[in-house]
Amino acid sequence: MAKVKKINYCRLCKSKNLEKVLDFGKTPTANSFLKKSQLRDKEDFFPLAVNFCKNCGQLQLSHVVSPEIMFRHYVWVSSTSPVTVKHFEEYAKSVFNNLLLKKGDLVVEMGSNDGVLLKPFKKLGMRVLGVDPARNVAKRATKEGIPTLPHFFNTKVAKQIAKKYGRGKVIAANNVFAHINDLDEIVKAVGELLDKDGAFVIEAPYNIDLVEKNLFDIVYHEHLSYLAIKPLDKFFVNHGMQIFDVVKKDVHGGSVRVYVKFKEAKYKVKGSVKKFIDLEKKKKLFNIDTYRRFARKIEENKIKLSKLLRKLKKEKKSIAGYGAPAKSTTLLHYFNLGTENLDFIADDSPYKQGLFTPGKHIPVISPKEIYTKNPDYLLILAWNFADSVMKMHEKYKKAGGKFIIPVPSPTIYD
Repeated sequence: MAKVKKINYCRLCKSKNLEKVLDFGKTPTANSFLKKSQLRDKEDFFPLAVNFCKNCGQLQLSHVVSPEIMFRHYVWVSSTSPVTVKHFEEYAKSVFNNLLLKKGDLVVEMGSNDGVLLKPFKKLGMRVLGVDPARNVAKRATKEGIPTLPHFFNTKVAKQIAKKYGRGKVIAANNVFAHINDLDEIVKAVGELLDKDGAFVIEAPYNIDLVEKNLFDIVYHEHLSYLAIKPLDKFFVNHGMQIFDVVKKDVHGGSVRVYVKFKEAKYKVKGSVKKFIDLEKKKKLFNIDTYRRFARKIEENKIKLSKLLRKLKKEKKSIAGYGAPAKSTTLLHYFNLGTENLDFIADDSPYKQGLFTPGKHIPVISPKEIYTKNPDYLLILAWNFADSVMKMHEKYKKAGGKFIIPVPSPTIYD
């Protein structure tokens, strides 16, 4: 595959009736952090725009960057975030109870990262297997007791797993289903591996939250699709499957956990499915004007934050960032924030410390250094963890430091 290719059809319904609703220009891939020795190297920038399908209401990126570029070596390791660990512990218990799983049942997760979800499943007595293309992360997970295959999940891999381990009672895809271009192939692969009475469980950011909370920075090259239940339900029905339950979760600013089964499987379709579809219609999620208004709101957010940061810099205030998540790449580039605005970014992940942000080259350092450098303000780029960040750094606040949360509208907390 070329480094990038343009997609001119909807990956859910195959319609070519697409219209661009958001355009963030060209940015580097979100997790392509650099070593100091790479700062003079040429970086790849790719188009970052979102199309709306006028036929089914799907939102998706206009261009697909090669997954080999984005996922073979990965710097985001889930277990470095205590909030993420807690979320997936709840996830495992909830799925275990809701699906009446038994000890010894097989749980397979695609895009399993360092096994943050599979670890609690293992504690519950499940047999677990991860599949993740990031060779560095898969190796680490296996070493820590979570067997992980260093592959992209596809039909061939699914058949191999089924032959060696048997069929899975649960196949999980957390913050990964929306990262995949060929969803038909993924559903086919799930069909090869899922038990006839098993469940395919997807968790991903939800479009209503994207629009209502102005969460534009979750748009980056890894996130190829932005999900709503109505178009997703039609897609699964066309593949002999159906959504039987939907649960709202607060993670990543607002996500949905979607349970999918074979049509003939034992699980009954719950009222939650219709409830979410009705809500999407009520919120006019399938009206293109909703996204045109959203684009204007993003522009207003950009103007307000730029104005605030300019004002603080004029007052000779020092500003640093907190958190270097993937979403920060979109915000930093679209808002044009660089080393002239932020002195450094503190991040909890030791895998990012000592690196520089994609494109903008802002140094990423340990949060411990906040207390030696003492910036006047911390712009929380990992806004979905804002509450835990502010609690964790109460000492900084007591010493006179202030926090800025950039979205949905820039707000100062002192």
